[in-house]
Amino acid sequence: MTDASAKPVHDKPAHDKPVDPLNYPIESHPGPDQVVDIAPGIKWLRLDLPFRLNHVNIYLLEDGDGWAMVDTGFGNDATIAAWTTLFDGPLKGIAISKVIITHAHPDHVGQAGWIVQRFGCPFYMSQVEYLQGVYHQNRRTEERLVNMRQFFLRHGMDDAITEQLLGRGQDYLKKTVPLPAAYRRLRNGGAITIGSRDFQIITGAGHSPDQVTLYCAADNIYLSADQVLSKISPNVSVWAHEPDENALGAYLTSLNAIASALPDDALVLPGHGVPFYGLKIRIKQLADHHEERCGMIADACRTEAKTSAQLVPVVFHKHKLDAHQTGFAAGELIAHVNYMLAEGRLSQELCSDGKLRFSAT
Repeated sequence: MTDASAKPVHDKPAHDKPVDPLNYPIESHPGPDQVVDIAPGIKWLRLDLPFRLNHVNIYLLEDGDGWAMVDTGFGNDATIAAWTTLFDGPLKGIAISKVIITHAHPDHVGQAGWIVQRFGCPFYMSQVEYLQGVYHQNRRTEERLVNMRQFFLRHGMDDAITEQLLGRGQDYLKKTVPLPAAYRRLRNGGAITIGSRDFQIITGAGHSPDQVTLYCAADNIYLSADQVLSKISPNVSVWAHEPDENALGAYLTSLNAIASALPDDALVLPGHGVPFYGLKIRIKQLADHHEERCGMIADACRTEAKTSAQLVPVVFHKHKLDAHQTGFAAGELIAHVNYMLAEGRLSQELCSDGKLRFSAT
């Protein structure tokens, strides 16, 4: 049984109505125990998250006698309880035929092992994302903490903030039920058939290294995961295990590829937020947003070299950050710094106090 209070529509915006700047065809989101039909054979539900970003979207795609599930929610007891309520209620009697994970972040992959075990279904993921999930689950905690501590201190975080970030980061990464021991690989440029629909596999980097997005040309529907979100900018961060990564450069390259490959009037089903039309407009907004942040960093580094820690309040001055958000803000700031280093817009110096400082070129 599905909820009919939200519009179960896949109606394209009328051609004489300009998208200003995005068009949202569904007026409300599903409640905690509701499932909404977005299009024939596509269901949308939301699961709670214990952060400021308080939900993740889950999509069910009709797949013959069963349903393919795209993402699974956070790896905590509350999410298992939510799934149990759904399977005893609006999803009663359905069979999950496939579990498709877009990327290895705990809010998306967290319950994959539990769902796969419950239904005995195959598990799909890109290779890089699967191996990253295994890495984070199996990495020795003490070794990881030493590396993370050195990383944050080198970027100018003080001891108290660093210890706070280490604790929250470890807790976050632990919120994944053990991954299935075997998976079926999703490859960029390949395809996957789900019921009567063929989906093109388009992977994107930046938010996560090889995030899977899916496009059905026949129905012009794009499951964008966290690569393109409607209301917020996906977090693009650099972390201690790959400290010199140019994640933002990879993200912007991926956005350009998506904008070139897909039409603007596709219905976009994101990993967070609400479905929307206006893909290319949103991609430009995201690119402009990151360029604005680069400009703020360059201006701050013109007269005096700055550490990443000193630059966090420059870029995130409008945000009240808790410990969880401070960690993501630091990672995102470092991603911008690494991008600007690669572009020749900043130079860096490792100073005698062991901290990296950056100057505008």
